[in-house]
Amino acid sequence: MDFDEVKIAIARDEARAQNIVNVEFRVADIDDCGISAEFDLAYARFILTHLHSPARALVKMREAIRPGGVIVVADTDLRGLFWEPDNPGLRRYVELYTETLKRRGGDANIGPRLPGLLTCSGFENVQISVAQWAATSGDMKLLIPITMENIADAVIAEGLATRAEADKLVAQLYEFANDPNTVLSGPRVIETWGYRPAA
Repeated sequence: MDFDEVKIAIARDEARAQNIVNVEFRVADIDDCGISAEFDLAYARFILTHLHSPARALVKMREAIRPGGVIVVADTDLRGLFWEPDNPGLRRYVELYTETLKRRGGDANIGPRLPGLLTCSGFENVQISVAQWAATSGDMKLLIPITMENIADAVIAEGLATRAEADKLVAQLYEFANDPNTVLSGPRVIETWGYRPAA
């Protein structure tokens, strides 16, 4: 489920290409949809970071899970991003991403809050783990410059940088990512899961 029709269309195409037929894709906003307790598992990845009210979304997900069912939520802690050697462009990227999301009602560092959010939303036996990728070469290193390219318009709209500054930063990030002598990670990804009470 996603409110973006383009993302749903891509997901449908990928499922069809892999002959996956037991999946239903819905264009919907979690805040507005009404789903009864029909699922054994709810999974949300990199969703809550963008929401004004992640707790309300978790309550909606709890309502969609049968008693005894599981919720699994994975989201970011951008403060965990690391690189070597030091690079002011990457520090600026973290600053711009974090502040743009904050101004739009999100939280780039929501990951560590997930266990508390799940508990307060009525889940029990909440647990946590951490995953993080890092690379010296390959496509994974391009995630950061590609992300900056994709958020540039939002950064500019929020008055945090000019077009020239954003373009220069994107070029710097690509240069760093394409250098085989550098190390670049993604954000820490906090994975949290819990259970809807059985009774």
